[in-house]
Amino acid sequence: MKDKNVLIRLIFIILGTFIYAVGTNIFITPHKLLSGGVAGISLMGQYVTKIPSGYWVFIINIPLFIIGYKKIDLDFILYSAVGAISVSVFLVLTKDLSQYVIVKDINIATLFGSIVTGYGLGLIFKYRASLGGTDIIMVIIRKNTGADVAKLFFLINGITVLLGTFVIGLQNTLYTLVLMYVTGVVMERVMKGFDKQNIVIIVTEKEKEVSDAIMEATGRGTTYLYGEGGYTGNRKKIIYCLMTNSQLNRVKKLTESIDSSALISISQAQEIKGNGFFTPAI
Repeated sequence: MKDKNVLIRLIFIILGTFIYAVGTNIFITPHKLLSGGVAGISLMGQYVTKIPSGYWVFIINIPLFIIGYKKIDLDFILYSAVGAISVSVFLVLTKDLSQYVIVKDINIATLFGSIVTGYGLGLIFKYRASLGGTDIIMVIIRKNTGADVAKLFFLINGITVLLGTFVIGLQNTLYTLVLMYVTGVVMERVMKGFDKQNIVIIVTEKEKEVSDAIMEATGRGTTYLYGEGGYTGNRKKIIYCLMTNSQLNRVKKLTESIDSSALISISQAQEIKGNGFFTPAI
């Protein structure tokens, strides 16, 4: 099971880097826009020296990985190394894609470039890895401050944008700012999942039957909270559980079929960490 999880994780990290590289070379590079962090700095290096950005990503990442090793756990660094190496390779292998897939409108390129690269980055972070570079710095800040991912991504990469003004000009810098903001929003959405997590509290007279049915149908564990009726003074067990939107409708129908008078309270969870829920890198 552990080997299978490692394989799945590696597949999605490599898939994310491939998507990111394709988005960069089709939409971003042809219009001389910048992506974030080390990738953005690497694109500047490519624009100035004509050396493919993949090589620059590899060179710049070496000192930043040393910093990351000291500040973050080894697991994250090892998988981030996979991300950094694979994105370097894919950026080089896909560098000529824009000759076959041509997007002349810079507005369309900015929009789709941010969506595609944001989705790729989201996959990478979701499976607890990164592309190295400033992503490592972002993870450290996020862990220490709990800052919003989209805002943190935009602020940190703003430094790259300011530097890039001298290379790509003011107009392309403004397009890059839009690209980075949308990329951060898409990345955060992918990390948190389109299937949102919910907190479900159920008050029922048949707590055992309902609890067993939920665990059997969804594979999610349930917890009993002990409460007391404000009017009756009767003590009772209250069911507390966490689940996705796709599991929610099934649980509501199950509960109603067992106890039609059950009280069900549902609220969206901002973040869930723990057994059964994969923790993204940031």
